[in-house]
Amino acid sequence: MNDLKQDIKQLIISSLNLGEMSPDEIVDDAPLFSEGLGLDSIDALELAVAIERKYRVTIPDEAVGKKVFSSVSALAQFVGEQRPA
Repeated sequence: MNDLKQDIKQLIISSLNLGEMSPDEIVDDAPLFSEGLGLDSIDALELAVAIERKYRVTIPDEAVGKKVFSSVSALAQFVGEQRPA
């Protein structure tokens, strides 16, 4: 799971062009939006597309998306449960 979290952090940095940031600066349980990383709705859309492409999972609706994108830990848990074996 830790490898998946690191991989997701790297995907966040690369897909959202957060060039100067390192994966170690993203706290696993910190919010990705608002006071956390400060991502916005455009970032959410770009990140959702990147996650769906890389891990071949589907985020079915906004309610699931809000839960899944609450933190790196929540995102890693969702991807771990949903991605094909």
